[in-house]
This record gives sequence, C-alpha cells and structure tokens, in this order.
Amino acid sequence: MTVQTPAGAATDAAARNDVHDEAGVVLPVGIIGFGWMGRAHAAAYARIRHHYPDLTPVPRLMVIADEVTDRAAAAAAQFDVPATVADWRELVADPTIGAVSVTAPNFLHRDIGCAVAAAGKHLWIEKPVGLSAADARAVASAAATAGVRTAVGFNYRNVPAVAAARELVAAGEIGEVTHARFRLFSDYAAHPDGALSWRFQRDRGGNGVLGDLASHGADLVWFLLGDIESLVADTAIFVAERPKPTGATAGHQLASGGERGPVENEDYVSAQLRMAGGARCVLEASRVSVGAQNSYGFEIHGTKGVVRWDYRRMGELEVGAGDAYQDLSVATRFVGPGSGDYAAFQPGAANPMSYDDLKVIEAARFCESIAEPTRAGATIDDAVRAAEVLDAMTTSVREGTWIAPASMR
Repeated sequence: MTVQTPAGAATDAAARNDVHDEAGVVLPVGIIGFGWMGRAHAAAYARIRHHYPDLTPVPRLMVIADEVTDRAAAAAAQFDVPATVADWRELVADPTIGAVSVTAPNFLHRDIGCAVAAAGKHLWIEKPVGLSAADARAVASAAATAGVRTAVGFNYRNVPAVAAARELVAAGEIGEVTHARFRLFSDYAAHPDGALSWRFQRDRGGNGVLGDLASHGADLVWFLLGDIESLVADTAIFVAERPKPTGATAGHQLASGGERGPVENEDYVSAQLRMAGGARCVLEASRVSVGAQNSYGFEIHGTKGVVRWDYRRMGELEVGAGDAYQDLSVATRFVGPGSGDYAAFQPGAANPMSYDDLKVIEAARFCESIAEPTRAGATIDDAVRAAEVLDAMTTSVREGTWIAPASMR
C-alpha cells in the first residue's frame, strides 16, 4: 500500500513499522474521520505521555483517513502525522497499524468498526456506535470474534467528580437512592440556520439527540445507579427545517441562505426511568436549548442525603448527608487527588480540568486495556447497553407505553 505524506510524496507502509522507542512499546494508531472529534482523539494521543509517563503501549498517530483531503493534510501537518489517505479502507488494510480511532459520522460506525475489528486492530470508537442497538451489537460481535480490545467515547464517566459521586452513592453516604434527575442540555442546534448536516438525517445521524446526548445520559445513569428496568419516553422536533450546507462541515456550522430541507430526527427527549434497584429517574436531553451551553449534570437523592454535579463546574460536588432529614445543609466538595484520574493532571483540589483531559483519560484506559486483559474503561459492551436504552425510548414513543430495554426483558 502507498499513502500520501503531508508533503505529497509516496511512502511504503513498512517505513512506519517502528515498534519501540525510548519509552518502550509503541502502538501505531490511525484515525478515521477528522472533524472536531477526530481532532480531540489526536490531541489525546499526543498528550498521553505527559500525564501517564509509565503507560505502555505508547500510542503514536501514524495515519489519518479523511475524504476531505485538504482537511486531512492540514491535520497531519499540525499533529506531525507521517501519512494521510482518503479511503478509510486503506488504513484498515495497513498491517503496521495496531489500533484505530473511529470518529466518522454515525452511519459509518458499523461498517468501519466491524472492518477494524476483523483486521485484528484494537478499536476506540465514538458513541453511539451506529444508528441502533443492532449496529452496536454487530461491532461488539466482530470485536469479540477477533479478540481485540475496545473503547467507547463515554467521556463523562471519566470525570473525577463523577467517579467520586459513584463511590459516595455505593458507600451509602446518601442512604438508599430514591430518585434522580439527569440533564444534557445544549444550544448547538438552536440556531435555525444551523447547517443541515448528517446529524439531522435519520439514515445518517440516527435518532438525533438520543444518540448524541442521551446516550451519554444512559451511560451515566447506569454508571451511577445501575440497570434500567423500564422506561417511558417522549420526543420532539422543534426546528423543522435547516439550510443545506454547500461543502464539508465540521462541528456545528451555520449555513444561512441555502436551500432548506427537513430535519428528520429528534431535537429533544424526556424519559422517566424505573431503576432495577427501585429508584425513579428522569433523563432529559436537548440540542436546541437556547441559553444552555453544555448544561450537563445530575442530582441524586437518597433517604439520607443528596449529591449534585454540574459539568460546567467539573471539579465540584454538592453533597448533603447525615441524619437531619429536614433542613439538611448542602456543602461543596472540591475533588482532588484520590478521585478517579485527577492526580494525573493536577496536584491539588480545586484546580480545574477540561473536556480534553477526559479524552486523554479515555485514551489512557484504552491503551491500558490493550496491555492488560482486565477491563479499564467504557467498552463496546457499554455502547450496546446504552443503545438498547435508546431503542427502548424510540419504541416507547411509537407505542406510547412503558418499555424494558432489551437486556432486561
């Protein structure tokens, strides 16, 4: 196989077959799809040794696959990547690549994910892993058959404060959980001139905000509270038409003045959940919440207290616990070393972390899972479970009744 370097010269794949450096075993990696999330993966790979100096294998980004060749070339130059290809199949066929990040649009996840696994390459793939639970299961089956390790982009469970909240709940500090509320509100699609990208098409973006934001919510609910026994849901489209883009899009661009087309998938979802442990929960997500920029968080009530978390104040927990029951004071706890992976980034409590740090944690756990047979972070199995919750929401809306996720039937 030949690939194009950023300068345009051809090079043979064997030239990239370095497997050791001064830090130990090197894991040659590639990225398929280089929009905003592809860039986040590239930055995570580049930073991983800064925060995990003893980690092996050490990832080294060697190839970027993106059909927008100018974008791929610019990214390769920025991240010092030796080669780019326009067709993702060339990357998958490269025998020197040991692991692949899949950050392409949702409708490509099943084909690419299965191909990566079948080629014997470890897989870091973004949620929701396809358009349905069937897609996620297909990738999971391919990975299990090939014996490769997987990671899925449920980055919010990597927040040290979320890890601390999980321990707090599990330890019974707030008593037995009675009810909870999870929210994921954003305004990224609130503008009526937001480009009609693949995200708003049913056959390419799946079920809209369910796959985009509610999938994170489904994972957080499970991570903190356990299995969902059944649910009932409601959805809505609030921006019915959008202008069609005139070129490739990345992120959430505007496209004012263009021909308008219909939005085919959900802007908003609200679901009531009955947890297997008896608690009740509300999960709500919106991509058109004017005035809400990444307003993500949860509030969990128990028989003896409460814990609250807001993504915009990532390193803080609001906790009230004790025997007062009424008029209980709630105090702010700043998480620090000892909570999750906080110590890999900051030396003391109340020093802020960022979204990009969460992707570094995700990359590190992916590499750890390759080195050790034990599970290190969110995997394709977590993607399947979350997708089954989203499928149950879709079925509930269609049938107007309570539905159990497939794994709970």
